[in-house]
Amino acid sequence: MATPFKLLCFLFALMSLLPSSSCAQTCSGYTFSDNKVFSSCTDLPHLGASLYYNRDASANTVSVAFKAPQTSTGWVAWGLNPNATKMVGSQAIVAFLHSNGSMMAYPTQLDSYAPSMAPAALSFPVNDVSAAYVNKEMIIFATLGLVGGGTKFNQVWQEGSTVLNDVPKAHSTRGDNIKSLATIDFQ
Repeated sequence: MATPFKLLCFLFALMSLLPSSSCAQTCSGYTFSDNKVFSSCTDLPHLGASLYYNRDASANTVSVAFKAPQTSTGWVAWGLNPNATKMVGSQAIVAFLHSNGSMMAYPTQLDSYAPSMAPAALSFPVNDVSAAYVNKEMIIFATLGLVGGGTKFNQVWQEGSTVLNDVPKAHSTRGDNIKSLATIDFQ
């Protein structure tokens, strides 16, 4: 169902009173709960996702919030691939609604096209991992140590529709699900 904002934008654009591009909602308009504020954000090109971040150059870390639309039965993930522009080899954080009713988030290695999705240590430090489910969107929060002091990385993000026995299951291998990768510069 469309939100009242989207319906109004559509009607105004239809009547040529407002360019349709004026109605695009961007990451810059989002407010996080718990007074979390991020100095930078980017709307990712696929899956309706956004990445928010604060870089601490002196500590060589970046605090991130990854946000994507999702049902309560699905999962989301975001991560970095230090070596290639593909999913395999990525080191990610996955989040989903646990069977006990709480949000679960943890780091995992995407070491094949059928990864276990089990919790695993990453090759770079990851702290303050948490997740939230707000207004049909899943949000991952984490602080990452930047690999080798760099600021530019390959990133991947994903969503899947099924979690079974508290394990995220395979995502679609069509459409935006196979296009969700890009580079990010935390500079």
